Parts: sequence; structure tokens; C-alpha cells
Amino acid sequence: MTELKHTPLHATHCALNARMVDFGGWDMPVNYGSQIDEHRAVRTDAGMFDVSHMCVVDVTGDKARDFFQFALANNVGKLQTTGRALYSCMLNPDGGVIDDLIVYYFADDSFRVVVNASTADKDIAWFRQLDAQRGYGLTIAPRRDLAIVAVQGPNARDKVWQVAPSTRTATELLKPFHAAKIDNTPFGELMIGRTGYTGEDGFEVVLPATSVGEFWDALQRQGVRPCGLGARDTLRLEAGMNLYGQDMDDNVSPLDAGLAWTVDLTQPRDFVGRPVLEAEGSRSTFVGLILLKENGKAGGVLRAHQKVVTSHGDGEITSGTFSPTMQESIAFARVPKGVQPGDVVHVQIRDKALPASVVKLPFVRNGKVLVV
Repeated sequence: MTELKHTPLHATHCALNARMVDFGGWDMPVNYGSQIDEHRAVRTDAGMFDVSHMCVVDVTGDKARDFFQFALANNVGKLQTTGRALYSCMLNPDGGVIDDLIVYYFADDSFRVVVNASTADKDIAWFRQLDAQRGYGLTIAPRRDLAIVAVQGPNARDKVWQVAPSTRTATELLKPFHAAKIDNTPFGELMIGRTGYTGEDGFEVVLPATSVGEFWDALQRQGVRPCGLGARDTLRLEAGMNLYGQDMDDNVSPLDAGLAWTVDLTQPRDFVGRPVLEAEGSRSTFVGLILLKENGKAGGVLRAHQKVVTSHGDGEITSGTFSPTMQESIAFARVPKGVQPGDVVHVQIRDKALPASVVKLPFVRNGKVLVV
């Protein structure tokens, strides 16, 4: 049996009596008590997540931009100002998603990528394979000496400024999907990105692993609530954000996962997987579902892999949960083309076919329900 990996905050989670689970080979907190309270803290105030299981990779070299232009489906040519970030899928030659990631630009020869925990080894091997095949001559450096804390919610930025006042000047005017590096903090050099996975404002903070415990404790003293994987999942689902391994993977095109907006086919740029995407296009539609109530009650909860029956053929739920904000059962589903928002479909839950309304994603952003 393979021993689970630990983040630098593992002892802190255990001291807080978190319920720990195996998540992609890492021993991670699923909650610290009430998952619902953690979810609501992020929607109304501020919560924090240990995301140090994800991997920071620094990519440097004169041809770093050329590398990412070829490796990613989105166009890093958009990154022209220091600190700007881009969300993208990285595809295999068949057009399937190797991973979804965020790439940060600091100079033409200096980029930083944050990749998913479960795919980190695969991603780094793929980076190195492409680098060797095409002769970019890059230095590809996984940074396991760094930790990551996501501080999310309407009051999240203020809480970070309270514990690290010297970061305020550099980050107060930071736009979404931009980052800044600040070295004069009590916690060493921080990279603070105005990014997140919850549908709320906030920061994702990359800092030395040796300082992350002190940073976490300081935030907790300011009233930031520790949150686990359970709340992270309900928050991202409400916000219409995909999870790698559920909503897309090596066998799923981004065009079939609601991620066409991350694929740049407008520029005459060669990138891995482009020929297949252009030849095959999208084969299905990615939608949101809300389970309809009968006699004031829902007959179950939408979950991954449940069959979705439509007038255009069958589809499947990829992610589903009960939404604490909406008090409804919600899901993402991959369904046949022709299914549209406003349609009613039926989901097979145990031995029943229950009606669900098709809606446009996302369900919730910045604390507001966006679907009727």
C-alpha cells in the first residue's frame, strides 16, 4: 500500500480535528466539522483552503513562450504584462485533456504554472518530453519547497492585508487573473494571485513551505475559517468550474467539457491537439441541471455517472451535489447536441427517472444565484 503524501500543513489539519481523506494520493482535509458552515463562510465572509498538494512548476529559458504556445490550447500570446495569468487546458495529440492549469507570465524567459495534484507527475513528464522533442532548452523546476493557500470570500483580500500589510500596495489594484510577487513580508516572498476556485473574490497565495503554518495561523486569528475539500467541491460546482478527472480527462475534448472558451482556434498557431479539435469539433453539449421538485420535494440528489435521458438521446452527469446556497440539487452533464437551457430532461436516480431543468452555467457567482 502506497503511503499518502502530506502537505506542510498536515499537522495543523490534524490538530484542528479535520476529517482526512485520500485525495489523489494526498492525505487531505475534507472538512473541519460542518461542511455547510465552511461553504457559507466563503460565500459571506472568508475561508481558506490548503491547496499545497497542487504543484508549482517554474519554467525558464529563452524559448519559454514558444513552448507554452505549442503546449497549451489557450494562447499565451495574450500574456504581455508582468504577473498576468491564463487558464488553459493542456491537450494530448488526440485532443483529450491532459490537465487544466493556470500559467503566470513574469518575463519572456520566466513563467510559472500551477498544475493539479493527481496529474503533476504526468504533467511534468509531458513538459519535459515536449521540451526534449522540440529543443526548447528549458529548465523545468517543480517547486515542492512552496505551499499554496487559497483565501476566498468577499472579505478575503482584507484578511490577507491584515496579516501581511506590506502586500496591500502591490495587490490592492490587482485585477482578476493577475499576480504579484512581494518579498518584504513576515512570511518570506509571496506570490499573490487574484484567482480562485470558488466563484468568490480572493487570493491564492504561494509562499515558502517553512512559513505556511505561521501564515495559516495568522489568518485564522483574523477570523478566516479553515475549509476542506467538501466545501471546495460544492463551491466550485455552484460556480460552474470543472474538476479534472470528473468533468474532463485524457479522453474528453475541452469542446465537450464546456471549455471551448479556453481554446484559441482564431490565431494561426500550431498547438498539441489542434488538428483533431478542428477535424472533429464538439460532439456534445455541456450544461447545468437543477433537479425539479415534485410536491415541494426533490426525489434525490444528482451525482456523477447518473444517466440523463433527453429527447435527443442519452447523456451523463459528470459532477453533482446539493447546493447549500440554492438549496437545490445541481449538476453538470454532458448531453447530446440539441439539448438547450429551458429543456426538461430526466435523470435516472436508482429506479426512478426524475425531471431536471437544463440551465446555463454558472449557478452562483459572488454570492448571487444566477439561475431562476
